[in-house]
Amino acid sequence: MLPTRPAAVVFDMDGVIFDSESLSRDAFAGTVEELGLNLTMDDFMVLVGRPRAVNSAYLRDRLGGEPALEAFRAVWNRRHDAMLPGLALKPGVVELLDHIAALGLPHAICTSSGPQAVGRNLAQHGLTGRFPQVVAAGDYARGKPAPDPFLRAADVLGLPPSACLALEDSHNGVRAAASAGMVTVMVPDLLPPTDDIRPLCAWIATDLHEVRRLLD
Repeated sequence: MLPTRPAAVVFDMDGVIFDSESLSRDAFAGTVEELGLNLTMDDFMVLVGRPRAVNSAYLRDRLGGEPALEAFRAVWNRRHDAMLPGLALKPGVVELLDHIAALGLPHAICTSSGPQAVGRNLAQHGLTGRFPQVVAAGDYARGKPAPDPFLRAADVLGLPPSACLALEDSHNGVRAAASAGMVTVMVPDLLPPTDDIRPLCAWIATDLHEVRRLLD
């Protein structure tokens, strides 16, 4: 169980609130097939939970330069955008938000995605206004696994990081939240917890329904 009830809850977005990592994965796989590239799902898993600039450097190296990266991004974005109407909420999101509201806990999104993607996804599911605070790409100097995004989230919430519960699905997200000093719960999505990740977590939850029960 959690050591104490947190004073605030900080949500990662992709893979925690929205089932968006699976869309990215499927668009990645389709792009690799369409372009006939020598990339695998292992390459995609390296990208999960990391800043766009870091991932671009990785793909640029794997693909052999900037023109190849631009061509890859164009197809990947096209395929991903075509899938967006099917974007689903992760189980338990609304119930957890309702419970947090009933407890009077402030909460925020802390994501590697840009503010436009955050706004689009929230609007698509009628969640605009359910997250008073959003920390997105551009709001901090260094992305996950650096602690900067979560330190910024604690700052906008007006609380010390140790008073905040962070919900993350990726290894880099867990590393970032834990290094910021937040009580960290992993809710695995595409990546299972590993031996080096488990000690960073106060709990590993099967879904957000379990997180809601933890807050009781």
